[in-house]
Amino acid sequence: MFLLIQVFTVTSCNSQKRTKMNGQSQTLHNRQPVVAGSFYPSDPSDLSTMLKGFFDKAPVAEHSGTVVALISPHAGYVFSGQVAAASYKQLDRTRHFDHVFLIGPSHYVHLNGASIYNIGNYETPLGEVKVDTVLASRLIEDHSFFEYYPAVHSQEHSLEVQLPFLQYWLKEDFQVVPIVIGSQDPAMAKKIAKALKPYFKPENLFVISTDLSHYPTYDHARIADEHTLEAVVSGEPKRLLHALRKNEERGYPNLLTSMCGWPGVLTLLDITEGRKDIHYHKVLYMNSGDTHYGDHSRVVGYGSVMVTQETAGEPDPKEYLSREDKMNLLRIARRTLEEKIKHHRLPDIDTTGFSNTLLKPAGAFVTLHTHAGQLRGCIGRFRPNEPLCLVVRDMAVAAALQDNRFPPVMPDEVDDLDIEISVLTPLKRIHSIDEFKLGRDGIYMIKNGRSGTFLPQVADNTHWTREEFLGHCARDKAGIGWDGWKDAELYTYQAIVFSEKEMMKK
Repeated sequence: MFLLIQVFTVTSCNSQKRTKMNGQSQTLHNRQPVVAGSFYPSDPSDLSTMLKGFFDKAPVAEHSGTVVALISPHAGYVFSGQVAAASYKQLDRTRHFDHVFLIGPSHYVHLNGASIYNIGNYETPLGEVKVDTVLASRLIEDHSFFEYYPAVHSQEHSLEVQLPFLQYWLKEDFQVVPIVIGSQDPAMAKKIAKALKPYFKPENLFVISTDLSHYPTYDHARIADEHTLEAVVSGEPKRLLHALRKNEERGYPNLLTSMCGWPGVLTLLDITEGRKDIHYHKVLYMNSGDTHYGDHSRVVGYGSVMVTQETAGEPDPKEYLSREDKMNLLRIARRTLEEKIKHHRLPDIDTTGFSNTLLKPAGAFVTLHTHAGQLRGCIGRFRPNEPLCLVVRDMAVAAALQDNRFPPVMPDEVDDLDIEISVLTPLKRIHSIDEFKLGRDGIYMIKNGRSGTFLPQVADNTHWTREEFLGHCARDKAGIGWDGWKDAELYTYQAIVFSEKEMMKK
């Protein structure tokens, strides 16, 4: 048996009585916060201020489809709050969820299945969080491995610490189904997954609460946690179990567990196994040694992961931009070159009459050619927070003045330039190069903090094979070696390409 025991398991609940409730006939007994004032501030104002700080710094990861699940840590906020906020920031704040299934590990009590809180709501310093006690009771009634054990929930923090993030970030009301898993049997994870699978749909959100490695050194934690997270984002249950076992076999000193909430994560992987429309994405990793309060001799790791489901019937990229959208973007780029290079000022953009498409964040590249067809500059941005119209303005400046392959564009060159814009569709994670179509797709690869891309039209200009396209991008753009793409994170995207020369002909 590999090293997966919980840190604080002290008692057993196998003989306790099951509690069923119809949600109406019994008085509600709200679960009070037990780690407010220790894991996070008990004062609502202080708590909101802390959460705002985390969310302001949290990244927004590029993805397509709908976010259907998150993996988030559950330590004290000064240690793991930044990573947790990175998970929740991937959600559309205005989105409504029918249910949020909160799934976490039992740190103090062992039981053969899982305990579902069904006798009342949860309370935090930010207010009451409604529990769907009817659904919770139905799950208990329908499945023998679901129970309500008071001792499991009385001191457990793994679910409680998630709630303030949901309360702060989501604008719509939501109700939760709180599930604490006390079993460490992979077979039990499969049973729980089968019971919950009917509820895994875009109307609901699954939140899995877990930390990563416990108590190795800083450097050993980063290695072990990388293996664990790679297994998680593969979406394969067997790879997670294998990664946990291999981390134990490597014998990192003081490694108590690689993932305290692995049964919940395994349950999620079992639910999604074999689903081609489900994709896992790593958002952020840190460990306690990265904070002001931790040291490097003994750390705990934290990872943020989001899970997306592809949306059926996504619009044809060719229909993403209207002719007027394209003309507006070309006018922005042309005016920007005129103002910045000739007059040394950046123009303001009047967005009156712009479509919503131009006002939403989207990646874009601006390419400059001379009228003779020679490349004069090309720079783009993949993951902007700014609207598309501002991205095009900024990339026009960058292509003209910051492409280090060429000298800056001079004022007398501006009128001789043809502007080409490539607006990028959202990145899509792929797990096989069979999903990459040469000439249609661009490629974006990430490995060990290094990244590189080729736009789709590079294939038209080079006539490379698919493997040559990937090899050149890995070696020449990402700097990870010719074969580096083979174990890198790969993403495809499409580009809507248009130019002044082309549009003037229409």
